[in-house]
Amino acid sequence: MKALQANRWVPWIWIGLLGGLAFGYGLGCTGLLDETEPLFAEAARQMTVTGDWITPYFNGVTRFDKPPLIYWLMAIAYQTIGVNSWAARLPSALAATALVGFIFYIAQQWVKPVRSPSVEPPAPQDETAFPAPLDRPSSSPIDPALPYLITAPLALNLQMIFFGRTGYSDMLLNLCFSGSILAFWSGYGQAEPRRRNRWYILLWILMALGILTKGPVAIVLPGAIIALLLLLTGQWRKVWQEMPWKWGIGLLVAIALPWYILAYLANGQAFIDAFFGFHNVARFTQVVNKHSGPWYYHFLMVLGGFAPWSLALPAAIAQVIQQKPWRSPDRQQHLGLLALIWFSTVLGFFTIAQTKYITYSLPSIPAAAILVGLWWSQQRQSSSSKPQEKNFGQIITLAVTGLLAIVMAVAAWLCPNWLNGDPAMPNLGQQVAAFGLPSLGVAIWGGAAIAILLAFLFQKYRRLWTINLAAMALFIALFVLPLLGLVDQERQLPLRQLATEIRQVQTPGEPLIMAVNFFEKPSLVFYTQQPIVFITRSVKLRPELEQLRQAGTVKSALVVTTPKTLEEAQISTDRYQSLATAGVYQLVRFSIS
Repeated sequence: MKALQANRWVPWIWIGLLGGLAFGYGLGCTGLLDETEPLFAEAARQMTVTGDWITPYFNGVTRFDKPPLIYWLMAIAYQTIGVNSWAARLPSALAATALVGFIFYIAQQWVKPVRSPSVEPPAPQDETAFPAPLDRPSSSPIDPALPYLITAPLALNLQMIFFGRTGYSDMLLNLCFSGSILAFWSGYGQAEPRRRNRWYILLWILMALGILTKGPVAIVLPGAIIALLLLLTGQWRKVWQEMPWKWGIGLLVAIALPWYILAYLANGQAFIDAFFGFHNVARFTQVVNKHSGPWYYHFLMVLGGFAPWSLALPAAIAQVIQQKPWRSPDRQQHLGLLALIWFSTVLGFFTIAQTKYITYSLPSIPAAAILVGLWWSQQRQSSSSKPQEKNFGQIITLAVTGLLAIVMAVAAWLCPNWLNGDPAMPNLGQQVAAFGLPSLGVAIWGGAAIAILLAFLFQKYRRLWTINLAAMALFIALFVLPLLGLVDQERQLPLRQLATEIRQVQTPGEPLIMAVNFFEKPSLVFYTQQPIVFITRSVKLRPELEQLRQAGTVKSALVVTTPKTLEEAQISTDRYQSLATAGVYQLVRFSIS
């Protein structure tokens, strides 16, 4: 690892490999994933069509769920490379890769020793090299592997991979949220005022961009995390004096506030009620859209979504508490404490919130990766200095991870039996079995279990990081990404096929209805590029057709439905003409007379 550090290109190669595998490879090979992703993608497409970059719309209705930054970036991507799923996901993939690179940079500077004043200034750095290190005390622990120990868990986990490969706003928020905390940390550790102020200014800019991505949470939570760190370490007076408040607040207001003013001027009280009242206050104080869960919901999300790295979190948290960094006046010793406060604050805040979404725990993942990376770094140093000393944290983590590998192998083998419950893709389990994914899953995780057993027998406990890295890289490349492709073929491809058929057979002014007995499929709006009437209960289909007949404005209507829906609606076959079938769906034309 030390030899690798000597090559200035290695960090760029490492970040490129992580970002390429986790977030880039096959990014546009699948269509938009219903139900949430098309809402963002279509709202952004509408901006390019209408020219209205202030008020987001979906299916003819304003969409104030999120501020516009993610829509703006998607719209720019559409205008650059075309309207497709790759363009819709590109901002998320770039944000995820940028976050990995930023954390790598921060960790790399932290482990570099401070140059002695007696040493002559170094020659100018190559333009391809990373910037100069922080003013870090030479007493701080130095482990050149730390950037790698942090960024591998950060990139190679299911939560980061999912949101880094889908057109949601959450990965962009994660970059702004985490970046603002990391920018503070970089300024916090600087001795030279100008360099420190540059980082503090970046903190304010990233919080402003976060407000344009998600809303007030982008300043409330980072502000709370930073305040808690300063209170616990007794640094709040000094930092208060150091912080460039006028510049910071001025930039935040200049960047974040104009859109909110323009959105209010364009939409009035409706914007305030929808964005602030419903999508911020109501989501925290009550259950929205039936997204409820037990109080420990987000702990389970981190445990599963950050696995197998999450199994080292108890030992990593215990290490920070045992070291008691809040007692040290050395700011560079506070990184573990900052990560612990960050992790705990995010989970605690959203545990209190009544609405539970898997997206809410995403900003805790970078903090978890830092905690785990610091723990692995400490284990490397302990193993080098005291090779015969047993570390029960390592042993327990090794044992639990071995059990997880066995569970994952069994789950991979049995997964075809569990993947037939979605009515939109009833044959997924059969396709997974036919593709050979269960055998691949067993080979990956069975091999990991064997490797962990050998590491235990030969007391090579710190090899667990390498085993996890290899297992997750193979699992993502050989199991997760192919599975996403099969899901797309079974669940989303039929809708794209019908969208193509609709654009060929639809007559001018003919309305389009989607009537199914499960969730709406907004991707049909994106691919047909027109408004759709959604009906999610079969009993409502006949009244909708009757309303069209009474209005007398159209002669026919196209309906995307399923045979089961038509049967439950008690509509005889002589009432409609079947035009196409794809997957579980059927495209029919009703004569309105």
